[in-house]
Order: sequence, then C-alpha cells, then structure tokens
Amino acid sequence: MVAIQEISDPADPRLADYRDLRDVQMRKHLEAEHGLFLAEGEKVVRRAVEAGFTPRSFLMAPRWLEGLADVLATTDAPCYVMPESLAEEVTGFHVHRGALASLERRPLPSVSTVLERARSVLVLEDIIDHTNVGAILRSGAALGFDAVLLAPRCADPLYRRSIKVAMGAVFTMPWTRLPDWHDALPSLSAAGFTTVALTLADDAVPVEQAVAGLDKVALVLGSEGHGLSPHWEQSADRRAIIPMREGIDSLNVAAATAVACYVTARR
Repeated sequence: MVAIQEISDPADPRLADYRDLRDVQMRKHLEAEHGLFLAEGEKVVRRAVEAGFTPRSFLMAPRWLEGLADVLATTDAPCYVMPESLAEEVTGFHVHRGALASLERRPLPSVSTVLERARSVLVLEDIIDHTNVGAILRSGAALGFDAVLLAPRCADPLYRRSIKVAMGAVFTMPWTRLPDWHDALPSLSAAGFTTVALTLADDAVPVEQAVAGLDKVALVLGSEGHGLSPHWEQSADRRAIIPMREGIDSLNVAAATAVACYVTARR
C-alpha cells in the first residue's frame, strides 16, 4: 500500500525527481543519471504502472487521490500530496492534469529482440522534437505497426513530453535505439525487411506503390529540417513519396508518418 505524504514546502528534497520540468537539458542529465522518467496525467500514469514500470514516487494534488486509488494500492512507492499551486513551484508549470509519477527506466532491448515477431517497423533518423517522436509512436501503435527503431540522435521517447503526446503508447510499442547508424538499413534488409524511405528523391514512387505486396516492411523517416541523410536515402531498398497537390511538397513528419502507416497497414 502506498504511503501518502503531505508536503507543504516546495523545496523539500523528496521532490527532486520533479524539479524544473521545463528545463530540457537539466532533465536529460537528471533522468539519465538516476535512470528515471516521468509520466504526466491520470491516464498516462495508469498506463505506465499497468505496463509494469516500477514507480519511484507519485506527486499529485489531493483531488487526484481517489481517481488513482487503485493504482496507488499496487505499490509501496511514496505518494507526495500538495496543492496545485505548490506543485507548480516545484515543476515550473501548471500541472493541469493533476498527477505525476516518477518511474524506473528499463534497459533497452536489442534490435533483434524488438524485431523478433515484427512485420511492420518504423525507423527514425535524427527526429529531435519530443512531440514528433511521441506522435509517431502513437500513430504507429494505432495503425498496427509492431516496433520502432531510433537512430542515436533521435529524441527520447521516455521524455515527459513524448510520453504525454503518445498517450502512453511508448509503454506498449516495442522500441529501441540502433547501435550502428551507418549500416542500419542494410542490416534491416538482411533481416528480411524491405526498407522504404519517405523522401522527395527523383526516383520516389507513391507510397501505395512502394509498399504494395510486401511482407515485412520498414518505413524510414528523416529529421524535421532536412529529411533523411543522403546515406540513408540511398541505403533504402525503395524510395516513396506521399502524393499531394501542386505547390506543397511535404507534411510535418508526424503527419506524414500517420498517412504512410495507414497506407502501409492496408497493403
């Protein structure tokens, strides 16, 4: 049974996991050093615990205790309770969804483990916006993709903003980081996947055509600014484009992923 601890001092050292949530660089250092991540909001906190992640602690306003009582009953982690105005002093913003949880990270699985039963995979190169990463995982999960692979410089799927946008899909969608950026796509091809790069390359064909009839497919998406690197673009087995009206050549990477996932799922 969780231990409820009322706190009146926003400087209380027990709240260290929750400090300055808007400071991205500081949070990256703190979360990596202590092996933790934060979940925000009743639904996301619930999904994290139900997915088996171990809570370190909870932080919430009194009015959220009843709604999360069943979740709190499953753990011995402390639950720090304080007014929303004081919680805002700790976190640096208004936690309008009322509840936060600090949870322990797990070691990342190997690429082979993530791909073991996969037929449809998303591969992300240097997508650095946490919102985009979260939206991509949510689209992939919703549209039946089996796994996500991230290049080393991609944003962290377990950063608070990514988790929030993904609505917890990051807890159920298998994902990991690629240890070898240079040979990542040839390695996927050798594992039986047809890699399909979304790009404006001259030889790109409509995505419906590129994925038609494929058994195992890996959709490859590039960074928000420049898209795929030339190396990854040319390393892919096929290059594809989402046809659109004249004068518009691209979509936001998260929107493009949703469209491509939908088309690929119907192949």
